[in-house]
Amino acid sequence: MSLKEQLFADLKTAMKEKDTLKKDTVQLIRSGILQYEKDNKVELDDEGVLDIISKQLKSRRDSLPDFIKSGREDLIEKLNKEIEILLGYLPEQLSEEEITKIVEEAIAATGAASVKEMGKVMGIVNPKVKGRADMKVVGALVKKLLTGK
Repeated sequence: MSLKEQLFADLKTAMKEKDTLKKDTVQLIRSGILQYEKDNKVELDDEGVLDIISKQLKSRRDSLPDFIKSGREDLIEKLNKEIEILLGYLPEQLSEEEITKIVEEAIAATGAASVKEMGKVMGIVNPKVKGRADMKVVGALVKKLLTGK
């Protein structure tokens, strides 16, 4: 079953169970997929769908600090549940140790010695962690390891 079919099945299940939050979250993912497909006149495969889900996850994680500052517990709780639902569609997330290992291997492979060469390292790291790690965390880790040398 493809990821798009899984989303459709989950949408139907959420509607039957009257799980409004899951229904709304899945509908947002599906509308993002449809919008991308219409704009670019392509049919997304599972990898493309994962990109859409990752972007939606990033968007929610980026808005979380603003909600925390505002002190709106109801919105914070809703956002955390949406993040949890989105994570359910992504491959298992890498731990910080696993990311560190991948970054160290990439630094060794490129011979990068300064932050100026961060692009080379990220070019190798990105395909390995795509959809499995928060790219802010990865970027910060690469920067930390390059400046620590």
